Order: sequence, then structure tokens, then C-alpha cells
Amino acid sequence: MFPTLPPFAADTPTIRQALSEIGQAGGVMDAQDDLSDPITLITDPAKSVHNPNNPTMTAGFTFLGQFLDHDMTFDPTSSLARRQDPESIRNFRIPALDLDSVYGGGPGVSPHLYDQSVDGGRTTMLVEEITGSAAKTCDGHTRFDVPRNSQNVALIADPRNDENLMVSQLQLALLRFHNAVVADVKADLGTAYTLEEIFAEAQRIVRWHYQWMIIHEFLPKTIGSSMTKKILTKGRKFYDWRNDPFIPVEFSVAAYRFGHSQVRPSYRGNFGTSATDPTQQFFGLVFKPGDPNPADPDDLRGGCRAPRRFIDWQTFFDFGDGQAKPNKLIDTTLSSILFHLMGQSTGSPDSLATRNLLRNLTMKVPSGQSVAKAMKLPVLAKSDLSDLAAHDLDERTPLWFYVLREAQVKAGGEHLGPVGGRIVGEVIIGLIEGDSQSYLSQDPTWTPTYGSNKTFEMTDLLTKAGVVGSLA
Repeated sequence: MFPTLPPFAADTPTIRQALSEIGQAGGVMDAQDDLSDPITLITDPAKSVHNPNNPTMTAGFTFLGQFLDHDMTFDPTSSLARRQDPESIRNFRIPALDLDSVYGGGPGVSPHLYDQSVDGGRTTMLVEEITGSAAKTCDGHTRFDVPRNSQNVALIADPRNDENLMVSQLQLALLRFHNAVVADVKADLGTAYTLEEIFAEAQRIVRWHYQWMIIHEFLPKTIGSSMTKKILTKGRKFYDWRNDPFIPVEFSVAAYRFGHSQVRPSYRGNFGTSATDPTQQFFGLVFKPGDPNPADPDDLRGGCRAPRRFIDWQTFFDFGDGQAKPNKLIDTTLSSILFHLMGQSTGSPDSLATRNLLRNLTMKVPSGQSVAKAMKLPVLAKSDLSDLAAHDLDERTPLWFYVLREAQVKAGGEHLGPVGGRIVGEVIIGLIEGDSQSYLSQDPTWTPTYGSNKTFEMTDLLTKAGVVGSLA
């Protein structure tokens, strides 16, 4: 977005050491959570002092944001160890919010994603029952999982959507939402249409509802209603392209990583067999290194299937029943669980904060202050960044850290501030506007046919998908 701005710092051993110290476990970004009990991390307010509640956003939006990220970008080549030219980074996915992370290349190119027992695999996404799950639920109904091979590897278009149970079950929800729409399209169109036409129409409907939800629910909660309306009505100022939309590094390695700040150390995955007794419910840390039971670990990692491994969405989105839990505020404090990531290569930092800060360095991202000046927006005062003064980064702050602190200072952590919100809003809206098949391109006055009152939210998607079990 700002190719003429210089990097926030030269890549030297000194600056790498400084970034490592800022992002290390026990450092200024670590919430220093007590990870001994995933239940009391949620039920005991004293354990969430450094993970304060966001009164305007429920817990599920963290994982919806992760799902959107995977839909937009896929770069398996970026490195923390060497400098990289942002112009040379190749996105291995079309930069659009078009659900190619769900559909892959379509029934002809990605047949393993489609149910071959229905219409010869030409219309319907493949999902699988979780054997034994009915006995682990309040309502006695079987729950579902994404399809897996014999080694429990998820058969999905983007392997990252099996990183944790929440995003894996979001993937499942989109698969089942598509299948529900296919059934409706068949009923509406009748037998005069080909299977290919039925699939294409269902895919269009699913994509348009998904894009509507992003613009009318996810963005207002993430960047604020005022910023969303401003970009939609007055247009984009800083994000544009010559031929095709692209993913700016200011977005991908800085501003959009705000969601890492929202991750709580533990969640209630589901209510188990009781809506009122926590001892009968499934709570877990996001992940717990060294868990002795990889087939059914006590944490919420993905990559496995067991009777209790499903999500009750009433915890994550507000269905009006009083069960939804709030998200964490956006700030420069990350849950301690994120300072020891699993599966990192030897010699590579396992702190997510350190990895993000180093990626801002290797990708030559400009400072938050220089981006704010380029946008003609107020710059955070040095006093707002005094905890970085010892590293001489209070006036040339890595953009990722700056965006988090700006949200904290300018918006009370409820949503992104002016710089972060403008970057995230312009890119997401721009990607939808730049997609010739999106509803904004083809029919900007379109309104949803699912949902109610001509709107459509995540609760509507989950309900139509049939993934919201009863707690009775």
C-alpha cells in the first residue's frame, strides 16, 4: 500500500534481539496467564485481568477472522530468517473472499472434497458423522466433522482450516451451508436445470451471503461502523491495483494480525451433556504441548476426531440465549498460550509475538508512525509507546505492534483504530469490489434471501447449516 515508505528498521542483529525480547515469553506482550485449569480461566474473573472482555464482540469472531484470512491468502514460502522483497511474494491463492478455501477447484478439479454418493459428486460437499457424538450432547443428536482420510488428515481445500477445533468446525459449517442451499436451489429450479447449473447457482448464493456477512457484520465489529460506512460510501483512499487485486504486506503481516491479540488461552468447546454443569462440558486450552492422548487430546487442537470433538456455537456467537462469551479486547497483550507454539522447526522462535515482529522486519514493513503520516492521520504519542523506549522503537514502531496499541488507545480495544481500521477495511472491501463475481460487482443493491429483515449474520449461517444443537 505504501511502497515508497522505508522499513521501520534495518535488519541487524541488534534489532532482531530487541524484537525477540519484546515478543518473548514473560516479556511486555505476555499476559502471564495461569494455564493450570482451562475452566477457571473462563469462570474466574481474577484469572482474566490481563485478558479483558470486549463488550461489543463475541468469542467466535476471532476464528471467523482466521477463516477469512485463510480464504484470502496462502503463502507457504515466507521466512523469518532472511530478508524478503514484498514485491516477490507469491500468493498461492486468488486474493479474493470467494470461498476457494471451501470449494477448491470445484467438483471436476477437487473431487475429493465432494460427496460422490450424491449427484455423482457434482453438487454436494462431503461431510462425515462423528461416531459416538450423540451420547456427548445435550440433545442426543449426532454431530459432524470435515472429511478425513485414514490418518485423520482433513480432506479440505486449505489444510490450515484444521489448525484448531473452532476453525475446523467453521469449515464444516460452510460445507453444510452450501449443501442446504443446494437442496433449496434444486427445489426452486426443478429438473429443467443441469447439475452444473445447480452447483453454480448454489455457490453464487453461498458466496454472496458470506460476503454480505463480512461487510455488514464482521467489518463493523472489527473496524467500527463509522469506518466501514466511510469506506463504502466515500471509497478507498490507499488500496488500489493496476491489473488484479493483491494482498499488501501492511495488511497480511501487520494490521490483519490483530486477531492474535483476541485469542483467549482456553474456550468452552461444547456443553457436553449439560447446559448448566461445567464438569459435564468440554473446556480446553487452545493447545497444550505434550498432551499424552493425540487421538483425543484435552486441548482444542485440530487434526483429530473423537465423540466430544465438536463445537456448540452458542458459546461463540450470540443466539440471544445468554450463553455467548465475549471476545478479548484488542491490545498489545497476548495470551500466554501463544508464546510456545507447537510444531515449529528447530531454531525457529516459538513465540507468536516474536514471529510477527520478525516478519515485520524481514518483509520490510514501514513503521506505524510513517504509515499514519502517509494517511494524514494522528500519530500515537511517544508516551503511548513508552514500553518500547528502551529498544528505541517508540518513534519507529513495528506496524503490527502499533496497530494493536492504536486500537487500545484510540478505541478502548473494542475495534481497530484509524490506521489499522483503514488498512483492514480498505483491503477487505477492495477484494470484494475487485472480484467480478461478487455481489458488490454484479448487484450492489442485492439483499440476502436467508436470514431475517434483509440482513444475514453468522448466527443465520450456522442455523441454516444445521450445526447449532439444542441445549435442552
